[in-house]
Amino acid sequence: MSEGDPRKFEVEDGGFLVLVVLVTIGFALLIAPYFGAILWALVAAILFEPLNRRMEFLLGGRKNLAAALTLLLIIALVIVPAILLGVALVQEMLSIYAMFESGQIDLAQIGERFVASLPGWARQAIASADVSDLDSLRDMFGGGIASGVQALATRALNLGQGALKFIASLGVMLYLTFFLLRDGDALGRKILPAIPLRSGERDTLLRHFVVVVRATMKGTVVVAVVQGALGGTIFWALGIEGALLWGVMMGFFSLVPAVGTGAVWVPVAIYLLVTGSIAEGLILVGCGIFVIGMIDNLLRPILVGKDTRMPDFVVLIATLAGLSIFGLNGFIVGPMIAALFMAVWSMVAEHRRHSNYL
Repeated sequence: MSEGDPRKFEVEDGGFLVLVVLVTIGFALLIAPYFGAILWALVAAILFEPLNRRMEFLLGGRKNLAAALTLLLIIALVIVPAILLGVALVQEMLSIYAMFESGQIDLAQIGERFVASLPGWARQAIASADVSDLDSLRDMFGGGIASGVQALATRALNLGQGALKFIASLGVMLYLTFFLLRDGDALGRKILPAIPLRSGERDTLLRHFVVVVRATMKGTVVVAVVQGALGGTIFWALGIEGALLWGVMMGFFSLVPAVGTGAVWVPVAIYLLVTGSIAEGLILVGCGIFVIGMIDNLLRPILVGKDTRMPDFVVLIATLAGLSIFGLNGFIVGPMIAALFMAVWSMVAEHRRHSNYL
């Protein structure tokens, strides 16, 4: 085969393509343990890029100082409060566990009071269903409590290893965030031309990716934090035990579309009403509907506007699927993949319409 034979270049190109794919897969496997740290570094850099750009302008183009100050602001506003919240949450969980152990919280006694406060027809329905024996209910819940205790014990034994892994991931995240803030534009100019897409399609997808990340974080995380904080404060004001834990749970459930904070406060409100705490129950219902529930309707349009237009059922399925596959990272990965999927197929439909017109 001569030097000028095009078949030789086709073979060489094919071999190089295989090499590129193998090396890329190998690198992806290499960094997989720090997927979460890399993801959150990218998210932080995208969210705080406008602030970093403003800092750089005010500091006369000093990129290192601007990125360092932006990173310090991220640590002060996000990292430190999250760590303090985690520590307080662990302490509250341990306190509640101690109440179970000491008998201060007795599920059987709570169940007896609950059934006794029910209307007559409800007690008769329970009796006819043969579930009036609260000992069986206590045994039923006992398995769940035992599993929870076992999980807590396992986490306590692995606390040292988990702390080291968390510190390492946090260090990688902050380190990468600094370089993305400082050199993000330069890295983009080097990486983007290598992407095998037309420049118009590539730029459209990149813009859509940035919009989805910002919209997801502003319209989901901020709303979840506000709803959780308000819910926990209301629970604390009503004297409900474990207000911080309930607040965190409400914040988590608010991340799931079509479920929301009602998954937490509605059962608690029903319990308060049927056990005689009528005033507290009514206050919780009113706050749940008109305060906690309205936050989503008020804040999300302000924070997101028209940045993202995905049907609620797509967001729900993508969020649940993302959480099941990627864990906590899935609440942003799931909607991001769904949004990019819809963007890509919109581009395909646009190309087909354009070609038909031609």
